[in-house]
Amino acid sequence: MNFIGTYWSLLPPIVAMVLALITKEVYSSLFVGIVLGAVFYCISAGTGFEGFITHLLDDTVGTGADAQSYGLINCLADKWNVGILVFMVLLGTLVALTNKAGGSAAFGKWAGKHVKSAVGAQMATLMLGVLIFIDDYFNCLTVGSVMRPITRRHFVSREKLAYLIDSTAAPVCVIAPISSWAAAISGFCAAGENGLALFCQAIPFNFYAFFSIIFILIVVLSKRDFATMRKYNLKAQNYKVETDVVSEVADAKMEAASTGISLKKQGKNGTVLDLVMPIVLLIVGCVLGMIYSGGFFAPGETCGHFIDAFAASNASVGLVIGSLLATLFTICWLVTRKVINFEDAMSCLIKGFEAMVPAMLILVLAWTLKSMTDSLGAATYVAQLMQGTGLYMLLPAVIFVVAGFLAFATGTSWGTFGILIPICVAVFPVGDPLRIISISACMAGAVCGDHISPISDTTIMASAGAGCKHVNHVTSQLPYAITVASIALATYVVAGVTQQWGTFTSGMASWAFGLTAMAISYCILKRTGKLA
Repeated sequence: MNFIGTYWSLLPPIVAMVLALITKEVYSSLFVGIVLGAVFYCISAGTGFEGFITHLLDDTVGTGADAQSYGLINCLADKWNVGILVFMVLLGTLVALTNKAGGSAAFGKWAGKHVKSAVGAQMATLMLGVLIFIDDYFNCLTVGSVMRPITRRHFVSREKLAYLIDSTAAPVCVIAPISSWAAAISGFCAAGENGLALFCQAIPFNFYAFFSIIFILIVVLSKRDFATMRKYNLKAQNYKVETDVVSEVADAKMEAASTGISLKKQGKNGTVLDLVMPIVLLIVGCVLGMIYSGGFFAPGETCGHFIDAFAASNASVGLVIGSLLATLFTICWLVTRKVINFEDAMSCLIKGFEAMVPAMLILVLAWTLKSMTDSLGAATYVAQLMQGTGLYMLLPAVIFVVAGFLAFATGTSWGTFGILIPICVAVFPVGDPLRIISISACMAGAVCGDHISPISDTTIMASAGAGCKHVNHVTSQLPYAITVASIALATYVVAGVTQQWGTFTSGMASWAFGLTAMAISYCILKRTGKLA
């Protein structure tokens, strides 16, 4: 029986997601999906039990330039993946250092004087999420570590914080011209074409990203939430009703456990600068690392061209460079000022690694599951279905759905970009208004699917950044994402129908429809009690 390139290839990720939602246990669910994918592959290839073990752990299919590697060991050996893991360890170390020095506590005290309400804390989270647009991984963990003590002070649930982080990570990065996402997406375009220029042209039509941010503003300012989120909000507020002291101590212990720093060993001489300085160093370091990896400082054509260097950058290498520089400078900054001693600084390396182990384990399993679905040809199968449709005007909406489903099933936006964007570029000729709209729909759908997928790396890191259970985050943010996705889907139908009016006119009509649909949807949800 052949499972490769058929609808069966979608079963492993579907099984993993269903099990995760039923059992509320992610590790075993992902592993079951991985094993199922390896079983399907060895049956199709006729390799038997030995082939199953090989494909599960370390398998190479093809020869030369066409060789493809699959399995757990290959995922761990991949340079890009290793870079992301190293970045997470260094970022965990940076968080441990700032907590050890008391920077987080000092920032919390400072914010307590300026942020006066739960709405203010959520708006601060939103603004910080929008400002950190370099990379979604960096966004998730940095915003979480900074805003967690502030939102806790105003009794904002960890689940609400995770939703705010997740909704301002990928959605912001995918509409930022200077980001690792822009660099990756532009690289998927055809040779000889200015991919970054094409990316910038597609930004106004990325309805899901913009609508997600707008919907956050509506929800936060109106103080209304869906029922799945309200129960966590009420739980956080009940801590205040029951006993402030007990809840503060219990939550602080949980906070300390996540970074490996005990309550008694928190620094007392830290200042706000001990938190702000590492973040500034991290932002500057990551920007420098990204353009360095893109050849900005090397002799040649890209030397001196910031945009070109960013477009050619290696995000994995750039983030490691930036986080390493920030960590080294932070250690020197804290030790020379005698805020902490050198021994404590070195212990934060271990504490940072320990804090990131759960997220790193889920990431490795998610990458391995993706490699299993790749070996089964799941992405190619879905892409072929899309190419076979004859509904020309509805293609942006179709692409949005296909990209969303593919990213949801595989847990990755970038893999979806790599499959669908080249198809969109090839199918629609230069000058066709649907070309830009369809590329935007592909990016928006991929971000949407990535946003709601429980095996998505950004969803996982949003949970880690907020310090909440991963399954709680996935289930509580789903109604928000589905609402925005429905509005975006309808807007892409309008964009496809009005594309003959020209790109500008079609864009204006689509935005008018989308904003109107959002206002009507909010009124209906409010009237029916869904948002309360």
